[in-house]
Amino acid sequence: MRHVLGISGGKDSTALAIYLKTKFPDLANQVEYYFADTGKELPETYKLLDELQSFLGKQIVRLEANSSHKNAFDHYLDVYNGYLPSSMARWCTKKLKLEPFETWVGNDQVLSYVGIRGDEDREGYISTKQNIQSIFPFRRNIWSLEIINLVMHNSSIDKFFDVYSKFSPTGLTERYKEIILTPQSRKYLLSQKLNDLLNISVSTFNRVVFEFLKDKEYPISKLKEYSLLEKEESIYLNGVYQLFKENGVKTPGYYDEIEYEVNGEKGTYKRSRSGCYFCFYQRKIEWIWLYERHPDLFKLAQEYEKDGYTWMDNESLNDIIQPKRMAEIKQENIEKFKKKLSIPKSNKLIDTLVNDEELCANCFI
Repeated sequence: MRHVLGISGGKDSTALAIYLKTKFPDLANQVEYYFADTGKELPETYKLLDELQSFLGKQIVRLEANSSHKNAFDHYLDVYNGYLPSSMARWCTKKLKLEPFETWVGNDQVLSYVGIRGDEDREGYISTKQNIQSIFPFRRNIWSLEIINLVMHNSSIDKFFDVYSKFSPTGLTERYKEIILTPQSRKYLLSQKLNDLLNISVSTFNRVVFEFLKDKEYPISKLKEYSLLEKEESIYLNGVYQLFKENGVKTPGYYDEIEYEVNGEKGTYKRSRSGCYFCFYQRKIEWIWLYERHPDLFKLAQEYEKDGYTWMDNESLNDIIQPKRMAEIKQENIEKFKKKLSIPKSNKLIDTLVNDEELCANCFI
């Protein structure tokens, strides 16, 4: 059994590595850390990797997509005839992140630890390979949706009930029986049933799922015991920052708020995600951040825009750095921030962002 954790260069995967080392050291000693290196990362990302490696006392393996004389991204850009990646053709994630990872683990039985928080409603990358199983330590429910659908399917109610009867430390209360024996329906959704069980006991639920899978062909079924089953907590965004603070690890430098002034008003900008410096998911204000903080990288990103291909659908990088347009983008960012302050606060990821642009579920972990 291999335990692996991918470090993206972002705060959540880094915080997860910190969490496992400090809270579950025996498990952390078994974990292999890796970074899928596109060769097009921000310098802040490489600095974080060096600092995290020192904290962990373990090597973070660098995975590269190809060993030709060219950088991996440039190699595949040639393969795709100069067609830049986009939300409609995200070949960069497949070729530079997912395929190197799956090649690295091969056919080994693998538990892959993913830093999706308890306040996020998404799964991220779930491998279709049977030998790779995703685990989510930051959530109350550490299992993937595929596992939950299997274990809590109406056809599994009898087995689910039997396993709960054996492994509930306090025995099955009437409330337990009511929840378990009530089939899913439009009136009682899977999410409701799951939360009802977790609200009674997180560790009991996770133990039941663990035992339920003993006769299934999942990597977890090969383990006799598993320390993560005993955890009750869920880590939210504030908890992620607390892990950095408590353990003296600095968050990636691109998260630092940088102040700017436009039209007599002050605003701030930063980068919201890890990944390539030219990631097409970044907002226009983040492109401006790159232009002003890393002009050399911005210039390199500009060089990829040719033959009608641009990083954004409606504007080129040259367009957005014209003085008038740049001032508009900065002003729009200030207005969006004001609007954000005027609406009720939420701890969900989508509401912590300043706009509604798409998120990458893989590189953004």
